[in-house]
Amino acid sequence: MDKDLLQNAATQARGLAIDAVHKAGIGHLGLPLGCAELGAVLFSESLSLNPDQPRWVNRDRFVLSAGHGSMFLYAWLHISGFDLPMEEIKNFRQLHSMTPGHPEFGDTPGVESTTGPLGQGVGNAVGMAVSQKMAMHRFNTAEHTILDNHIVCLAGDGCLQEGVAMEASAFAGHFGLDNFILLYDSNDVTLDEQAKETQSEDTAARYRAIGYDVWTVEDGHDMEAIAKAVAEAKAADNGKPKLVILRTLVGKGIDEVAGTWKAHGEGGAKYAEESRRKLGLPEETFYLGEDVKAYFADRKAEKLAAYAEWEKRYGEWKKAEPEKAVLLEAAARGERPNAEDALAWIPEFEADAKLATRAAGGKVLQPLARELPLLTTGSADLFGSNKNYLAEAGDFTRENPGGRNIRYGIREHAMGAITNGITYDGLFITSGATFLTFSDYMRPSLRLAALSKLPVFQIFTHDSVGVGEDGPTHQPVENTSSLRLIPRMDVIRPADPEETAAAFAMAIARKDGPTSLILSRQSVPTLNDIPVEKRRMGTLRGAYVAREETAPLETILLATGSELQHALEAAAELGASTRVVSMPSFEVFDRQDAAYKEEVLPASCRKRVAIEAGVGDLWYKYLGVDGTVVSIERFGLSAPGGEVMKELGMAAANVIDAARSL
Repeated sequence: MDKDLLQNAATQARGLAIDAVHKAGIGHLGLPLGCAELGAVLFSESLSLNPDQPRWVNRDRFVLSAGHGSMFLYAWLHISGFDLPMEEIKNFRQLHSMTPGHPEFGDTPGVESTTGPLGQGVGNAVGMAVSQKMAMHRFNTAEHTILDNHIVCLAGDGCLQEGVAMEASAFAGHFGLDNFILLYDSNDVTLDEQAKETQSEDTAARYRAIGYDVWTVEDGHDMEAIAKAVAEAKAADNGKPKLVILRTLVGKGIDEVAGTWKAHGEGGAKYAEESRRKLGLPEETFYLGEDVKAYFADRKAEKLAAYAEWEKRYGEWKKAEPEKAVLLEAAARGERPNAEDALAWIPEFEADAKLATRAAGGKVLQPLARELPLLTTGSADLFGSNKNYLAEAGDFTRENPGGRNIRYGIREHAMGAITNGITYDGLFITSGATFLTFSDYMRPSLRLAALSKLPVFQIFTHDSVGVGEDGPTHQPVENTSSLRLIPRMDVIRPADPEETAAAFAMAIARKDGPTSLILSRQSVPTLNDIPVEKRRMGTLRGAYVAREETAPLETILLATGSELQHALEAAAELGASTRVVSMPSFEVFDRQDAAYKEEVLPASCRKRVAIEAGVGDLWYKYLGVDGTVVSIERFGLSAPGGEVMKELGMAAANVIDAARSL
């Protein structure tokens, strides 16, 4: 290690952060300045990377959980040779730049996950560690090790105060994820005040108690000590995740605010000129010295040489394991079956089947799991209720990392962040499961999945007041609509087993965003009056005509999920001029072309009624000013589910009355 050269690099990285935040007029200087020496060590010495192949399957993953410190990451990605030009550093936080205020997956080479909401990156990194443990078990052989990487996550006091980080950390400890290294930037500062005002626990003891090895670097600016701790953490293949605590000075380099909460944000930017002078930087802003450029160019060459050696090993493995190679390479390319092919793998249900859609979903998953060896699923302590256990796939454990069923425990938010992390890693198709009412515990992770276009899916069962005796705490009336409000989130609420089959096929096939599957606790009838092909293929388009009118069209009834049966019953009473439209997914239907939308919901028919066991406002986009919705605009009741449904108006008679009143 050339300490003098790396100190120059750290100083110049501080300069880049100061200049970028000063130019933008807003940003966060505390972490980029306080962790500059850490960045120099990680991106020169400690991380195994290929800047020219940022998605190399055996790279070390670096996740900046404290995403507000984004200029730390951008500076070091630029310095170490990723495709992030200096012009983009100068455009920090500007419109359409590659350097947004918080790191965004897909915008910037080298950014492994979208972070900013504190603690999320910890969960994402744990998910990547799970993914790589699974992949190592599946693809490494006794003769050839092609995967031996680590996941390194940088978090601060704010991250570790968030519950999601502790949930995910405890999960990693229990499952022995020794490929996970958590770097804790311990600078005793949060945004609003010194950290002592809100925390006093012994973090090292807390992490030891949940199964971690812990290192403490008392001087977090001592590069030799940093390198030694990280190297020891990477080498300790002992069934324990690692915590490296780095005692740093937040805002180091701007004397006026260093070590105080004022350094967290842009408070030090107004001292930019004087601070740059004290740091020994030239007047030229956005300066990077030729010696630093040359040193990191040499380091990049060494990393590329190491990558070339790995490629040789990979080639030998590929010759020895051609089937594994086909599977791995297809996964790394993001290949997925199309929905029609996935649907063809699922046998039709018996005509007399009367299943809850959660039970139908459990049956649907089994043939999909047989066809898709990289399909995994998990549950927040509810496999028995969610019905999504893969019967032939085993449990993921520290002894059996090849298991494809993940038991998340009562950690819904961590499940959301971890499934996102598995999906960021890009090899496995994965899902989590819990009751719909608990989707609120996961909402930040669900939102980030949508923002990041992650093709992850979540299985939410117990979807309505039909849950029954557990009462209003467990009867979600607003959650389905709430999920529909998330941009890029596909929400699918199937009405019977065949629609459920299509819903799972759609979730597995989707490549450009997340899916929420909304499934019932109570049994629903198999809707045999609608041909199987129509139910399946119609669901793939988001909505379809479930019952054709046989006289001039006067009324359209719309429904989703377990209420479709009531719409069909109501139509039989209302007569031949009534059409029924099943609408399992608003979002998918909205993406159809205008001709199909008009075919299903002709504009000429303005007499429309919708029914759904939840709040109804979102239905009016399809109902217009002349339509109405039979909905539930209150919290539920504790009683048998069928009685609650009837008490709250979920019955054909109310649809009939609503239609006749128009």
